[in-house]
Amino acid sequence: MADSDTPDFPKLLPEEAYRAVQPGMALLRLGTTRSREGILDGAWWPHSRNIGAELPRLIAALTEHLGPIVRVGLDASAWEELPTRLIIDDRVVHIDSFPVGDDTVLITRGNQDHFSLLVVPPQATPEAAHAAMTRAVQADNVAPAGQILIDTGSSPPRPVPAPEPPAGPEPGGAG
Repeated sequence: MADSDTPDFPKLLPEEAYRAVQPGMALLRLGTTRSREGILDGAWWPHSRNIGAELPRLIAALTEHLGPIVRVGLDASAWEELPTRLIIDDRVVHIDSFPVGDDTVLITRGNQDHFSLLVVPPQATPEAAHAAMTRAVQADNVAPAGQILIDTGSSPPRPVPAPEPPAGPEPGGAG
């Protein structure tokens, strides 16, 4: 195959699933699979839930490898003071609030190119965050983000509602 026959893929991240994981890191699988078969395209471990402080670093890292990011979808209940847009590197990035859960962020590049990232809770240990991020970027991963966080100890299990207590005796009945 001649060089001119090589498909021109958008900027993709190198395969770095085994780097040391630290808060603020974004890890994507895009460099090693062009099929995007898994549920998640990558993972992000923010330092805090302050979106104004955290999102510019994520967008800068993604823009360097993927091109301009135009929209981000987050669950407003999981972030402090979620604005409707941010100016990052002289570009407007629109922020949408979706009930996607606090364990997922949706990134839009261009008009219709979407990426789904696992969000590791800021309080996760480095070991748990590394395990969650590594699992999220596996090409054959079919586990949803919340399950990955539970399985890796990055997030406590979601509370299960307590069963309703049995109804007591009817008033005026034999007791």
